[in-house]
Amino acid sequence: MKAPKDYIIFPLDVPTINDAAGYVKLLSGFVGMFKVGLELFIEAGPEVIQLINKAGDTDIFLDLKLHDIPETVSRAMARIAGLNVKFVTVHCGETPRMLEAAVEGGGGKVGVLGVTVLTSVSAEDVGSAGFREEFSKDVSKLVLNRAAMAKAAGCAGVVCSGHEVKMIKEVFGKDFLTITPGIRPSWEAGDDDQRRIVTPERAVENGADYLVIGRPIRDAEDPVSVARRIADEVGMVRIIL
Repeated sequence: MKAPKDYIIFPLDVPTINDAAGYVKLLSGFVGMFKVGLELFIEAGPEVIQLINKAGDTDIFLDLKLHDIPETVSRAMARIAGLNVKFVTVHCGETPRMLEAAVEGGGGKVGVLGVTVLTSVSAEDVGSAGFREEFSKDVSKLVLNRAAMAKAAGCAGVVCSGHEVKMIKEVFGKDFLTITPGIRPSWEAGDDDQRRIVTPERAVENGADYLVIGRPIRDAEDPVSVARRIADEVGMVRIIL
């Protein structure tokens, strides 16, 4: 059974490797995983992955959201498989063949996560993008549809909001991983671009395996203290469950 802190994924959403190094040094041992996204990976590339691996045993979530023709995605995944990361993201796009190619390219060395619907996307956005009314009226149906594609393709799990976690676990089983961004503690206030947000406690109650928590930790005067507080709250939920 993983420790409460291991639920927390901290996104290194910073522009330089020096900025990332500061957070890695500060938060190693207090979070379970570091997320490396497009901005930092474009700037630092595999060097930042090596930095994190050398700093300790904190896992790495490479959030590149790959989306291309199957052959290109497969080749990219083969390169990623040699970087020693735990998870990498691929969009659940137009065809399951791309997801299948990602899994095949990873060769079992990295867990492939399908991105269902971004937590910044609202029902109105889905409708504006031209999706059928059944999906724009109920975004969870689109999430479920894409999760089914990911499951069939052999993905380890999906990225989804905390609102859809329970549904996905009920349909696809507890072993199908759910990584949940858009997490905001009840005691943390602020306006941002996330639409479909939940608290850490609610996400874990619903069955989330990992929580992506950035701004509440990063913007705090004492990031370590906030990470500890969130881990304590997750631990209390697990005791109750």
